[in-house]
Amino acid sequence: MSAAIGAKVLERFPAGAPRGSWPAEEYAARRRAEGEPATVVMDLESDAFLVVVPSDED
Repeated sequence: MSAAIGAKVLERFPAGAPRGSWPAEEYAARRRAEGEPATVVMDLESDAFLVVVPSDED
């Protein structure tokens, strides 16, 4: 899956998570702990949080 220019989507999380729950941020933190530069962005069209990393396609 591809996202914004230069980013690869690792995982998608619906924006309607229970209050106090941050599954996208928690997933990204685990990926960062493994050495991947994961960040969370919001996809407004699909109302979802995307965990992305820079694309290797340059």
